[in-house]
Amino acid sequence: MFEKLENLNGKVVVIAGGAGQVGYATAKALSSKGASVIVLVRRDLESAKSMMAQLPVAGTAMLADVTDTASIKNAVSQISQCDILINAVGTTRNIPPVELQNLTDEIFDTIIDTNLKGSFILIREFHSLLAKSGDALIINISSTAGLRASQSNLAYGAAKAGIDLITKTLGKALGPNIRVVGVAPGYLTNPTSGAVKPPGANEQIGKMSPLRRVGQAEDIANAIESIATTMRFVTGQTITVDGGISL
Repeated sequence: MFEKLENLNGKVVVIAGGAGQVGYATAKALSSKGASVIVLVRRDLESAKSMMAQLPVAGTAMLADVTDTASIKNAVSQISQCDILINAVGTTRNIPPVELQNLTDEIFDTIIDTNLKGSFILIREFHSLLAKSGDALIINISSTAGLRASQSNLAYGAAKAGIDLITKTLGKALGPNIRVVGVAPGYLTNPTSGAVKPPGANEQIGKMSPLRRVGQAEDIANAIESIATTMRFVTGQTITVDGGISL
């Protein structure tokens, strides 16, 4: 068990947020290894279907909202197999921690519901399918914002820290038949989760990074591909993929 996989032939991957930059880069990477990919999106279904048709192994898209249990239950009822489940849904707002009054109850709740509670709902509802696999993997997309104090939205950082604890707890609880691994991206060229970067930010971030560049979605996808195929004796850990900028 846990031997290296040369390919993902016969594996079914479900990616929540699969039409986003990290989700789609991951879909392409795992599809290139032979996996069948299903993406769950909250809107723009036709656009997502078109993106899935372009994968090396043509995939499919379904409407589902991770903040709505009934919606996820409905998706599960239409899927007969899930070997790899990826939580790539996220949202935030550019509100620095010092701006306490601007982080309203509504914004706080939306961020927690989408990033943290939504990830749990997805795992809970797909657990039965994952258990049938006998060799399943859950990937939780975290963030370096959950690892340290930063200028990121406080609710977003707290949600990602919560996801890291879910990864640890379920990594211990669900083994050996289900592995749970987190991946924490740092800054990406195109910001994720609705964040906005000012002009020149990428150049400045690149100068501060030990590896002297800003990350790409493909860097995250490559890490996920490795976890799925070669790094198979890993569970309960969150792997930081940020070029060392959080050191």
